[in-house]
Amino acid sequence: MDELELASGFDRQRPRLRAVAYRILGSLTEADDAVQEVWLRLRGTDAEQIDSLERWLTTVVARICLNMLRSRRTRGEQPLDGLRPEPIIDNPESGTDPEHEALLADSVGIALQVVLDTLPSAERLAFVLHDMFAVPFAEIAAMVERSPEATRQLASRARRRVREAAPPPDADLARQQAVVDAYFAAAREGDLEGLGE
Repeated sequence: MDELELASGFDRQRPRLRAVAYRILGSLTEADDAVQEVWLRLRGTDAEQIDSLERWLTTVVARICLNMLRSRRTRGEQPLDGLRPEPIIDNPESGTDPEHEALLADSVGIALQVVLDTLPSAERLAFVLHDMFAVPFAEIAAMVERSPEATRQLASRARRRVREAAPPPDADLARQQAVVDAYFAAAREGDLEGLGE
């Protein structure tokens, strides 16, 4: 792979990398910093050493984010985008209004991010990469320096904490689930602009 192919491959993966970094870090500013750091590391790497560019980029962004989370926790820092808007209260009279659906998706995303902020770094990484971006546990295990089984447990604990923190279901659960599914699909594909659609 030559430098032009690397740059082109990186540009194709950039939205996905930004989505991964945002989900892990909870801050668009920090996510952009992480993606920029990935680019710098890619430029300094021998392209012949990279078997799968997508896997390499995902691994590097995850490790950078993990280091940023650990640094943040060590210093007791909050994300740069620390102030989050308040969640939107669901209005059952709104029907299928697209604007309301977008607000509901934002609300779900904010609620999830608040829960993710409470998870230990390794659990957060395992949950986000596996459950939101379908990264295999074997790949995540190398990132968090644990066995695949231990990594599976990290994700399981994170899932349990997310479920426990979830609000009780209401009468419109099917519609909310569809919004959440669409949200995760957009996040998985790296379509941050589409997350509000």
